[in-house]
Amino acid sequence: MPADTSTNSCDTARDPTAGEEGLVGVLHLINGEHYAGAERVQDLLAGALPAFGYRAGFVAMKPGRFAAARQYGQASLYELPMRGRWDLSAARRIARLARQEGYRLLHTHTPRTAMIGRLASLAAGLPMVHHVHSPAARDSTRPWQNRINAAVERLSLWGVPQVIAVSESLGRGLIQRGFSADRVTVVHNGVPCLRPASRRDGAPETWTLGCVALLRPRKGIEVLLEALATLRREKLPVRLRVVGPFETAAYEAEIRSLTSRYALDEAVDWAGFSSDVPGELAQMDLFVLPSLFGEGLPMVLLEAMAAGVPVVAARVEGVPEAIRDGLDGLLVTPGNAEELARAVARVVRGEVDWAAWRASASARQAEHFSDRSMAAGIAKIYDRVLARGSLR
Repeated sequence: MPADTSTNSCDTARDPTAGEEGLVGVLHLINGEHYAGAERVQDLLAGALPAFGYRAGFVAMKPGRFAAARQYGQASLYELPMRGRWDLSAARRIARLARQEGYRLLHTHTPRTAMIGRLASLAAGLPMVHHVHSPAARDSTRPWQNRINAAVERLSLWGVPQVIAVSESLGRGLIQRGFSADRVTVVHNGVPCLRPASRRDGAPETWTLGCVALLRPRKGIEVLLEALATLRREKLPVRLRVVGPFETAAYEAEIRSLTSRYALDEAVDWAGFSSDVPGELAQMDLFVLPSLFGEGLPMVLLEAMAAGVPVVAARVEGVPEAIRDGLDGLLVTPGNAEELARAVARVVRGEVDWAAWRASASARQAEHFSDRSMAAGIAKIYDRVLARGSLR
């Protein structure tokens, strides 16, 4: 499982809005209905890949929020909605589009797009790479759907030369599932560096705890609400700001009912969806990621690090690869509300050097988890697959 060793610089080598003459086209197949972590990766690659000789185009197979929320709108976006979950005819349309528009490579991001992308790659005679953002076998609370998605993903990747994992944890999982180590490359997620990182002078009178997510059961919001109720019973000055849409109306009703049951209605701000994550982070004093499972390497965690917001996070999948416990933040056991409350309390009570965490996390993000380093790693994979390495 070769790891990416690309440059860690945060400098931008090329204006992403510059002309695309001479760039090699890569067509990304995405779901497109949401704008969460994986979609943020896709969007940032559109902005950063031109510096390394590639231009991104997108096919949205489930059109939705991505089109309006993306920041790098110069990348071509084609909406080719599937007529159903098993609409294989989409592959023919994508193959025709790829040939007509001169794309040289297909890049898929989900089990659904892997299935369609593999058929399209064979029809168009183009190579394909696949990007694993979260473990398909543990991506939701629906076991049968997870098993189906994992099986579809595995079967679809037969003959695909490179599979990209966003964390070492996911990379090891792919190898355990039978993928050969030479087909799996780890390219850590990355986000733009913020210079200078946001600064706060001294501890706030009231701490705003923040969470940013596509709100669904595996994100652990229930655990965070229970921890918040404990903290407020202990008379600690804390509030919660939650940024992001609910995946379903039923889940939203469930969480709002739980909020009322804990008597937290006046202590929680439900901000809804925002494409301005740095602006939202600027309103938070402590970022809390209570995920239960299913994380690859959360983009919003890296954005909190870049923004200089101290972090308390659950120890799931790739999270410990970014946050070193006690150095860049605190890590807690997933699903343990009591432990989460204790960790937050330590920060609020001044028992830890949260200012040092903030500085350490910001420097770590800039060195290891920038959008430029991510794009450089992806471009190296493209080079290998297209046998273009000798051209640089």
